[in-house]
Amino acid sequence: MTHGAHPTGPSAEDLAPWFHNLHLPDGTQTRPDHPLGDFPRYKWEQVAEHIPADLTGKRCLDIGCNAGFYSFEMARRGAEVVGIDINDHYLRQARWAAARMELSDRVAFRKRHVYDFARGAAEHFDIVIFMGVLYHLRYPMLALDTIRHLDPELMVFQTLMTADRDVAEGAAGDVHFEDRETLDQPGWPRMAFIENSLNQDPTNWWVPNHAAILGMMRASGFRVVAQPGHEIYVCRPMAIRTGHWLPEEFDAATGRGDKSDEAGEP
Repeated sequence: MTHGAHPTGPSAEDLAPWFHNLHLPDGTQTRPDHPLGDFPRYKWEQVAEHIPADLTGKRCLDIGCNAGFYSFEMARRGAEVVGIDINDHYLRQARWAAARMELSDRVAFRKRHVYDFARGAAEHFDIVIFMGVLYHLRYPMLALDTIRHLDPELMVFQTLMTADRDVAEGAAGDVHFEDRETLDQPGWPRMAFIENSLNQDPTNWWVPNHAAILGMMRASGFRVVAQPGHEIYVCRPMAIRTGHWLPEEFDAATGRGDKSDEAGEP
């Protein structure tokens, strides 16, 4: 038997299929035959040294938490963790695993979009895990702006990327209206738009190149401080965003600036 069971609840098989291969306390694994290997443990091993070993007193957000692997690793370091996903199946798996790992008192799993954090009472998170999510979002810059709004001290980011790893000279500068061929040169920030599907997944919308990731981070108020693994970026906040940042546009896009009810307007 490859999956763990619990005498008073469902077994891991009952909650299949799994995407995260969790190592359970009884020594079994939820997806030992994962086509990507021991996923996402090997991803965590690449970023673990860039996250403080002691997270006592820290609040962490795991966006697109799936079955909770990263949430559990942060909780084991002492953090209070909120894991969010929009998939009920993954959230059931995460809550089931949290109980078996005796981490339910440190991790809360919620059905939420990342955009939800731009509205309502302001929340603060010290560390944000944003891995394997950006390319699934129709509004990627809005997601990054929302995360910056949470004022984290550290963000760990990962996304699918194109093969273009160059950064063109002048990629962060001005382009004259008549020089648009510049935008087609290798290393210019760009994202491929996936209209139908990528890898038979219709929720894959965007695949950026390396230069686009660097530029998007700067424009949303982050600086890349390390690249510990393939397609992985460790980021810290900048005091000033680059580009033409308009906070009122963010408010309008998220509904934060809607004062119609207060003004008595329809």
